[in-house]
Amino acid sequence: MPASATKGLRVAVLADSDTRWKWGALTAKRTVSAESDIRLDGYLLRGRATPTPRQLREVGVPADSLREVTAVEFLRAMSEESYDVLVLSLVGGGVQAMLHGLRRAWDGRTERPVVVTGYVGVVYEKLADGLLLRHGADLVLANSRQDADRFRDVYEGVGADASSVTEVALPFLGGAAYEGEHTPYTVVFAAQPSVPDSRKDRTYLLDRLVQHAKLHPEREVLLKLRSRPGEHTTHLEELPYQKLAQRSDLPANFRLVYGHMGEVLDRTDLLVTVSSTAALESLHRHIPTVILTDLGVREVLGNHHFVGSGCLASWDQLDAGHRPVPDAEWVARQGVAAEGSYETAFDAARERIAKLLATPELPPLAPYYTPETAPGYLPGLLARHHLGPDGSPLPGAPAADKDPGPVRQIVRRAARGAYRHGVQRVAPVIRRMGEL
Repeated sequence: MPASATKGLRVAVLADSDTRWKWGALTAKRTVSAESDIRLDGYLLRGRATPTPRQLREVGVPADSLREVTAVEFLRAMSEESYDVLVLSLVGGGVQAMLHGLRRAWDGRTERPVVVTGYVGVVYEKLADGLLLRHGADLVLANSRQDADRFRDVYEGVGADASSVTEVALPFLGGAAYEGEHTPYTVVFAAQPSVPDSRKDRTYLLDRLVQHAKLHPEREVLLKLRSRPGEHTTHLEELPYQKLAQRSDLPANFRLVYGHMGEVLDRTDLLVTVSSTAALESLHRHIPTVILTDLGVREVLGNHHFVGSGCLASWDQLDAGHRPVPDAEWVARQGVAAEGSYETAFDAARERIAKLLATPELPPLAPYYTPETAPGYLPGLLARHHLGPDGSPLPGAPAADKDPGPVRQIVRRAARGAYRHGVQRVAPVIRRMGEL
């Protein structure tokens, strides 16, 4: 008998970074009926971006249990545990590997969880690649009407079943609507770990933010950072703004801030970014929002996604007092739900999950990529997670310790620290030497 018949729903989330944990855990909570008694178990996939305890506290989405696992250990847990819903909140390759691993782990079982996956935020690159890597889940969530249309087009275009595509909204939207200027008027720049990626461009953006603070001493200007030095989030950050800002000429009204984005938005009068998902959070709350054009409107920056939004502007315009007015039709297609429809945005997903849970026996997971359809691509994806072409663990695949001792924990932290040092210190130096 499934857990839902006795003690409410048991939901598991597998995530590989702090932002994906946030998306996955909140998605689990929003896509399950509010009347259900939910137990949420979290699994953190061990890797370069495994969130630290501080990052998890900042995300602020607790779980009934939370542990770090390897891919093989997770698959073993899924073969032993009984869940109703499983949310895969991973990069595309990770989702694909887990789909194949789970198909094998659940082979012969008459019951399995409903499997849900999707994207953390705006989908502005690798649309076909990322989507096909997620194909095979029972629900592939689209965070907006626009994404839902695009997702179905891709699946149908390759002859894959598109019925899994389900329109929702970003699960972390919320907070009070903007009611007017604060004292002091507060400008927030939402930094991104990997956009832009060059020292020149990141220094330029920091200089313009500092210049804005000097031009408007009556304003408070905040640089909102995603992670502290030595931490990683979903994307690698080789040149943290904290290090670029280590200089003595910062004005008194300029500050670096961390913390929950929603709490920062509570006091924001103008949100500025290159292409951060924070822009959608801001638009949801009717906060004036700017997508910068200073470095161009380019796919590599992700700000091309905001063409037609009415939010594109430059620092010169902002310095002169420009206030953007978003295009209502564009906003309505982005899952921002600024018009008040947010509470019903997850109804379709809830109904679909409920219908699947009521199905006596779900069919095996059926990803589009198989050893027959992608023999030159799939085996390599699976091997990165120590899985063979059939989804079975490869010989010698690492498994997580049930209770790692203090020495193992110290070694593990040291290894991660060495990796992050290499990314943030060594790699940029080597890159610069290569450009000489």
